[in-house]
Amino acid sequence: MRFVRTVGRVVQLLMLFGLALSAVPTHKLFAQSNAKSSATNSSGEWVANGHDALGSRYSPLVQITKDNVSQLTVAWTYRTGEAEVVTPQTTKFEATSLMVDGMLFLSTPFGQAIALDPETGKALWTYDGHSDRQGDWGDFANRGVSTWFDASAAAGSLCRRRIFLSTVDARIIALDSKTGALCRRFGKGGTIRLKDGLHNSPYYAEEYALTSPPAVIHGMIVSGSAVADNNRTNAASGEVRAYDAKTGALRWSWDPIPRDSTDKAWASWRGAMAHTTGAANAWSVIAADSARDLVFVPTGSPSPDYYGGERTGDNLYANSIVALRASTGKVVWYFQTVHHDLWDYDVASPPSLVTIVHNGRRVDVVLQATKSGQLFVLDRSTGVPVFPVEERPVPASRIFGEHASPTQPFNTVIPALSPQRFSVDDVWAPTPDAREACLAQIRPLRNEGPFTPPSFEGSLVMPSNIGGAHWGGLAFDPASQIAVVPVNRIAAYVQLIHLDELDSTQARQNSSRLGDQYTRMHGTPYVMRRRMLTAPNGLPCIPPPWGSLVAINLATGARAWEVPLGDPATLKPELSAISKTPLGTPNLGGPIVTASGIVFIGGTFDHVLRAFDVATGKELWKGPLPGGARATPMTYQLTPTGRQFVVIAVGGGDEFGKGDYVVAFALPR
Repeated sequence: MRFVRTVGRVVQLLMLFGLALSAVPTHKLFAQSNAKSSATNSSGEWVANGHDALGSRYSPLVQITKDNVSQLTVAWTYRTGEAEVVTPQTTKFEATSLMVDGMLFLSTPFGQAIALDPETGKALWTYDGHSDRQGDWGDFANRGVSTWFDASAAAGSLCRRRIFLSTVDARIIALDSKTGALCRRFGKGGTIRLKDGLHNSPYYAEEYALTSPPAVIHGMIVSGSAVADNNRTNAASGEVRAYDAKTGALRWSWDPIPRDSTDKAWASWRGAMAHTTGAANAWSVIAADSARDLVFVPTGSPSPDYYGGERTGDNLYANSIVALRASTGKVVWYFQTVHHDLWDYDVASPPSLVTIVHNGRRVDVVLQATKSGQLFVLDRSTGVPVFPVEERPVPASRIFGEHASPTQPFNTVIPALSPQRFSVDDVWAPTPDAREACLAQIRPLRNEGPFTPPSFEGSLVMPSNIGGAHWGGLAFDPASQIAVVPVNRIAAYVQLIHLDELDSTQARQNSSRLGDQYTRMHGTPYVMRRRMLTAPNGLPCIPPPWGSLVAINLATGARAWEVPLGDPATLKPELSAISKTPLGTPNLGGPIVTASGIVFIGGTFDHVLRAFDVATGKELWKGPLPGGARATPMTYQLTPTGRQFVVIAVGGGDEFGKGDYVVAFALPR
């Protein structure tokens, strides 16, 4: 989902519906400093991107119930003022707000941090980080802020509680939570710059960015980065780094590309350029377990995404969930979800640290959903799969110099979250002409099931680079033991083209732009071509629904339910006549779940926030929004007797529609 991926995805998703949606606009040592945030986990606050540092996305609030959720109405709306600014790339307002100490905090793509009154939505303060609004950021997004409470600071002192703002131009800024003033003893005048000190420096400003907030643990902030895809073999490096939350001093750095021959993963990177490979960065949200002194890092694909001839081997630590010792940055364990990635299958979903009941005993686990359509359940202390995983044979590459992994990991009990195969017999289209157009595209493609490698003739990729599961991640309900995951169900076409086969016009265009359908992969002899498989009318060739919400019962590993997610017919009524099956829409944005058994999720093209019954998947309510919500909601309650609010950012850009809204729902007074 990083830069090139996002821009390419935008182009592809715009194609997806064509004009149909064109209008959519050393644990004890740190106990004291963590006491404040730990104490809030069972309250009505929302203290981290995933509700808590564990990333559970579970709220204990129960005021909004299955019986009264249909009564939710808009309580207030706030606008950031960014919607009308013209930029080279569309911004994506993906922030999940925090509510702590009686204030609501959020951030914007342009580098603003904003504090709101949680009851009224009135602005209390704003800070402008002055990100470059005209930068050609492929992934011009921001998913929110982080917070840290300094228990050693005097009561009432400036920056006792800090808000950490990550900006798209790769800075982290520390602000006082009460006033928005800079914490000037942090870094240089309140700021640290993450482009400094990388193994591989960015070639240009927009190659390296921050889109997700840092994790907070043991008085440190731990940050990943966003690195442009498909641009070059030695792309900017994707170090994960920990900084002192008070001073901004670097505490440790870990690179997912092994740079030391004593590293046990070194031998899994082979070739002259293998150990200078870039990316494999963690651009999603990092989870933290203070009790275990661990951070859980979801890593992406090495550079470039679709050709690995310069980085043969399994490429360990890339495309993995990696548990690092928080106090040192050393690897404790790792689990690789894709070997030698050739499909842009980053670990995009934030890891979720929860406790399940398995074979009659409670087990602390990591839940990791993947773009390849798997949900891996791993022991949190060891990384060993709790539900069995096996290596299955997958197709070999026919590209000279490429060595695709002969096997890939698959669950044996938990079913795939999304379809893994798509044949000519599965082609769907509303008319005979559209069906024939889909068949004409698909028949020539190499299509050998999951993990079919890129090819010269073109390969069908299912799931595609937008998932399966995506950066929206999952939510877990401990009462029902159900994990809820939004997924996409769209097939893609990927082709490698030799440079000699491109004319000079194409070559110039591809070398100068990121994220077109054609992308020049410097350091390789190839250009990558990619698109979604759609008919001329812009509709997908795969049968609907094109987006789903999937529930897995982690007591058994079985699918509990699955429902279509999204309804494009609300935006284009004539689409309601093309299929008896609900269409669903591609989606980007995650769910949350409350103790009353309600799942809240936006994330779809249509302008709606939905509520589902976590036990059955029944849709309980739809709340109208002023645009598409490409974000994960949150919920809070200021006092035990106050109103419970559900808040979501609206205006994800592109297919979701332009906007800069924060919308809060609550029950009538």
